[in-house]
Amino acid sequence: MSNDSRQLQWPAGYRINPRVAGPAADLVAAMREMPVAAIGDAMSRNVGAIGLRQYHARLDTVLCGPALTVRVRPGDNLMIHKALMMVEAGDVLVIDGGGDVTQALVGGLMRTTCIARKLGGLVIDGAVRDLCEWAQEGMPIFARGHTHRGPSKDGPGEINVPVSCAGLVVMPGDLVVGDADGVIAVPAAEVADVLRKTRAHLEKEATIREGNRTGTTDQERFDAVLRAKGLPV
Repeated sequence: MSNDSRQLQWPAGYRINPRVAGPAADLVAAMREMPVAAIGDAMSRNVGAIGLRQYHARLDTVLCGPALTVRVRPGDNLMIHKALMMVEAGDVLVIDGGGDVTQALVGGLMRTTCIARKLGGLVIDGAVRDLCEWAQEGMPIFARGHTHRGPSKDGPGEINVPVSCAGLVVMPGDLVVGDADGVIAVPAAEVADVLRKTRAHLEKEATIREGNRTGTTDQERFDAVLRAKGLPV
């Protein structure tokens, strides 16, 4: 049996796939300037994580980078430690912890590792602890909740597999963007197109905002919709 064949014989519940590079750096930089709400509008308004909150303090902090995904057994962070050995600067760790908040998956000690590895941030469908440390500047983090109870380190878990994180489907290498409004993932192959649509949407919003400011908004925009529904307006 070849070495490649032996590498595919993972024990049940375990899998470690190679890191996926994600979109080009210029696209990542451009998407960092786009509000998550506008990205969501450009992606049909029904995509994004639900039920996460930010644990970093500054509302204007932006998380943006290619996803390195992890699926863990609820309350266990063995594979998160392994994933932190694989990340490159700017990566975003997206962790599917099953929404469990009975044990924290990351804490202050791991935050130190994240900073040392120049991680772009973390998105966790699970719990965190050591909130005062995470509230400091330097490491964006979104999570389902928090608890003082620490994790086990027994496994199993998988790295760089498709995950569902708080209702958000994320593939390895997808571009993950998070701000005060929430977290969204853009498929890597669609980033350029979504960027174009988001910019166009922001231009449209700028026109509407100016109309609202000056009182010149076209009221027919909404009356036409109401008439189409049979209302006598």
